[in-house]
Amino acid sequence: MQDGAGLAVIVDEALRSSDLAPLSAWIEAQPSWSDFPFLLLTQRGGSVERNPIAKRLSETLGNVSFLERPFHPTTLVSAVRTALRGRSRQYEARERIEEIRRGEALLEKRVADRTAELEAANRQLAAQIVEREKVETALRQAQRLEAVGQLTSGVAHDFNNLLTVVIGNVEQMQKRVTDPALVRRLTMMGEASRRGARLTAQMLAFSRRQKLEPRAINLNETVQGMRDLLQSTIGGGVQILEPELADDLWPAMIDPTQIELVILNLAINARDAMDVGGTLRIRTENVETGAPTSPEDPPAGRFVVVSVSDSGSGMTDEVLARAFEPFFTTKDVGKGSGLGLSQVFGLAKQSGGGVRIETEVGQGTTIRVFLPMADAAPDAEIAVGASPKLAHAEHVVVLVVDDDDAVREVTAGYLSDLGYTVVEAGSGGAALEAFDQRQDIEAVVLDFAMPGMNGASLAREILGRRPTMPILFATGYADAEALASTPDDRVILKPFDQAELAEKLSNAFGG
Repeated sequence: MQDGAGLAVIVDEALRSSDLAPLSAWIEAQPSWSDFPFLLLTQRGGSVERNPIAKRLSETLGNVSFLERPFHPTTLVSAVRTALRGRSRQYEARERIEEIRRGEALLEKRVADRTAELEAANRQLAAQIVEREKVETALRQAQRLEAVGQLTSGVAHDFNNLLTVVIGNVEQMQKRVTDPALVRRLTMMGEASRRGARLTAQMLAFSRRQKLEPRAINLNETVQGMRDLLQSTIGGGVQILEPELADDLWPAMIDPTQIELVILNLAINARDAMDVGGTLRIRTENVETGAPTSPEDPPAGRFVVVSVSDSGSGMTDEVLARAFEPFFTTKDVGKGSGLGLSQVFGLAKQSGGGVRIETEVGQGTTIRVFLPMADAAPDAEIAVGASPKLAHAEHVVVLVVDDDDAVREVTAGYLSDLGYTVVEAGSGGAALEAFDQRQDIEAVVLDFAMPGMNGASLAREILGRRPTMPILFATGYADAEALASTPDDRVILKPFDQAELAEKLSNAFGG
């Protein structure tokens, strides 16, 4: 077994008087993916009634099959083949897990390198601002936003490509693995990848390069769904009180990912403003507002409000006046970026709402975020495993274009699993060549940011040949200006999963 055997065939007489401790220790020392198979040849079968040592052998060996003698040779061959096939699947799972781990290591290195570049750029930018003391405050803030936006957009593009690959491989593994320990680890990987996606979305919200996807949501369900995440993020030093959720709450029109980031940012700020033992509460309510009295106020109308209240130190008038300024923070150096409230304000205003702060020194702070009321009921979520799929998908040929080989492979795998026939291309030139050769192509999924001929140029060439061709843009940072005229249902943001891709492609066909 130590030399790489895939199966152990043992006659039970060999184990009756043997010390099983060394064998048991070897089995326990195997890695988590390994479940080494044993085939035990016995004269009494595997039932406890007929074979008293069957229970002890099962507990010691784990993955053991009993074959009662005498038996036909074909029965032995069949049992051996079955066990070896199972062992082969274990090795396949190990290889996929190692591939994912290598991807994670590469992802962590990329993030660390880009983060170091960002920190160095921020230090340089701060030094330049000090030297230019006479520059007006508004201009200084705009320069900061632009500089950090350029850097974060580059981070987001690479980061989202890597996350797309990780999420895609995790999804494929989850469909093929049944071992509970592996399933649990894959679930953890998926959750970690999605947290990374939320972090990227936060950077993009600051750089103002994210294309928002507002839809009608039930804000009460959003708050309830975040309770575990908030508790794990804030820690045990702050007590999160039961949310006060309004009955008959109106649906809110907002990007669901971004409002989660807003609530998380506000909760983290509240935690940092309190000593150990403080309390935090989240409330929702329906509000009708009049004419605004400050730039932060929402316009007149109906709004769904989510409030985050803390029992912390409160804000002085001087701090309150600068609360929404980018980079302004009262935290110690290294404890905060000063971006949290500016991101909250930016999202609320971009979405057609506003923000109000109610605070008293020594008593705490309440921050109220006003979100536009949606005219329609909350959109239904698409369940994983129930992705929309065209009835004629098996006859549809889709051209997938992406210069990143791993992202292209994941996208093609998603579509193949959904029943589509996939043609792949790694550049704009190769895509046009394939498009001209294949008259049966019925849809195109293409990366927006590619070297040479980018997605926009490629789309123009394709539509020049076939004006009605459905095209879905996949982008890691969704440049708002370049895609401003593109309908939301023709843009999919990286990282995406199979359900999102299926829905977007179905919409592209008008289904």
